[in-house]
Amino acid sequence: MLFDLPLAELRVYKPDREEPADFDAFWAGTLADARKHELAPVFEPFDAGLATIDVWDVTFAGFGGQPIKGWFLAPHDPAASPFARDGWLPCVVEYIGYGGGRGRPIDWLLPPSAGYAHLVMDTRGQGSTWRSGDTPDLVTGDATGQHPGFMTRGVLDPATYYYRRLMTDAVRAVEAARAHPLVDPARVAVTGGSQGGGLSLAVAGLVPDLMLALPEAPFMCHWRRATEITDSDPYHEIVRFARVRRDQVERVFTTLSYFDGVNFAVRARAPALFSVGLMDQVTPPSTVFAAYNHYAGPKSIEVYPFNGHEGGETIHAEVKLRRLAEAARG
Repeated sequence: MLFDLPLAELRVYKPDREEPADFDAFWAGTLADARKHELAPVFEPFDAGLATIDVWDVTFAGFGGQPIKGWFLAPHDPAASPFARDGWLPCVVEYIGYGGGRGRPIDWLLPPSAGYAHLVMDTRGQGSTWRSGDTPDLVTGDATGQHPGFMTRGVLDPATYYYRRLMTDAVRAVEAARAHPLVDPARVAVTGGSQGGGLSLAVAGLVPDLMLALPEAPFMCHWRRATEITDSDPYHEIVRFARVRRDQVERVFTTLSYFDGVNFAVRARAPALFSVGLMDQVTPPSTVFAAYNHYAGPKSIEVYPFNGHEGGETIHAEVKLRRLAEAARG
């Protein structure tokens, strides 16, 4: 059902932001701490049984210098890509939805099939719900990925909150992609759906020189409203926490304000293509439009009126490929 605001109201919905005074200092310090550790990207060739696409098993240093896994894929003949330039390819860095991990290389064939390099970042501590992962969250001592929830892990302090680690990993993933000899550092795009869309927004706000941002149904935007209008997880994990920790509610939302896509959006300058399903009860449309309407760079949004969290699926994949091609050709 269409449970949120009418589309005409969504298009102008621009709520006041809850932004801590030290937001920029918090993130500058967080990334500076991460960069004290060598990025040390390793690209190990991986035989995935593919004839037209080459695959590398990736490891790089994320938050705290901890190892983050990923996949790197590229056309077997990079020079044949319509986007090749001086031996370099544009690269799509992709982040994964809530509970999922990097899976297997065969899960990620679309961008390299279209002529792009593609780095897929594994999600620390996740990968035990709908696609397997290989990166533990060493801060909490995980030996393997866990089943959700992650929404309240360390939530009483922004310094200990889970998403501080994950967003830092996401920034470092762009740096790792740029370190590969096939990648044109000036032509890096970020994308992902749901949690991956939220990470794309965070990176767009923290990395000033991206080619393009492609957040689909971005999660982690306008947290307070999300918890007030949907009963769906993952946002409802916060509701259940606050239901018991009644005396900590404002402390929780103060922490979440450091990780709000709306606050990253006002800092983002890369061109962006958003998407939203108007029947989405996982990432409610008003939360997506809150980030979109605050987004500072050139932007457009694809609206799917009768879709939920699945959004535009393959139709939107085609829209993304057209937008990527325009950006890659410059």
